[in-house]
Amino acid sequence: MTLPRADIKFFSQLAEPFTGEALFDCLADTVFFIKNQRGEYVVVNQTLVARCGRRNKLELLGRRADQVFPSPFGTSYRAQDERVLRGGGVIRNQLELHFYTTGGRGWCLTNKLPLYNHAGKVAGLVGISRDLQAVNEGSEDYSSIARVVGYMQTRFEEPLRVRDLAKTAGLSPFQLEQRLRKIFQLTAGQLIQKIRMDHAVERLLSTDEAIAEIGLRCGYSDQSAFTRQFRKASGLSPLEYRRTFAAENKSSKLPAPSSREHPSRNLQLLS
Repeated sequence: MTLPRADIKFFSQLAEPFTGEALFDCLADTVFFIKNQRGEYVVVNQTLVARCGRRNKLELLGRRADQVFPSPFGTSYRAQDERVLRGGGVIRNQLELHFYTTGGRGWCLTNKLPLYNHAGKVAGLVGISRDLQAVNEGSEDYSSIARVVGYMQTRFEEPLRVRDLAKTAGLSPFQLEQRLRKIFQLTAGQLIQKIRMDHAVERLLSTDEAIAEIGLRCGYSDQSAFTRQFRKASGLSPLEYRRTFAAENKSSKLPAPSSREHPSRNLQLLS
């Protein structure tokens, strides 16, 4: 977006380049970062520092995601950065499952946008990951869609279409989407994905079922579709997730994640 002449003059008068860092330092539920063309952090907010278990921002600046986070998470975050930096792609409101150092998990919505230089080439990226907030199930808004949410939670292994879900709620598809966005911050499709992934994670950790069987039980047509969606949400394949967490979980070194756990209660691994 090209700034109007008056805005260019305004920003040129500022003592320091405006990055939004101080503003995002005030948001405990949002991770904020700017990275250069090499994928190194040049601006981070305090939330990211805390969730990485670091003492100050200097411990992150100048480092890439794969140098900050343990494998396989760092490698996955780095690959995501590369897609934005090399192709100029945009990530908007991508529902992602992030993992905590305590063994829990939490969902967030991630946005990453390329930053361009005067020559029109990608010079870096800016991104935020915002925690999904706990839902007040006692609210009047929630009561209006409680029936359809319950249907999703008990029939997630079946094909679920928005028009059918809307009919269950006595709403139009547009009305259903609007209410889900207001209450969950998610589209109907994202909420279905979240429910399915929560169940898949539980099965991967607590059972020895084959990956393909878990995928079918969670509503995916085949193992390939399940793996593709799981990797998009978590950065790992189902098998990588099981190998990373299941052994420790069974030996009680890593607590089994709870889908009811709120993001702000644990340290979170974020890109």
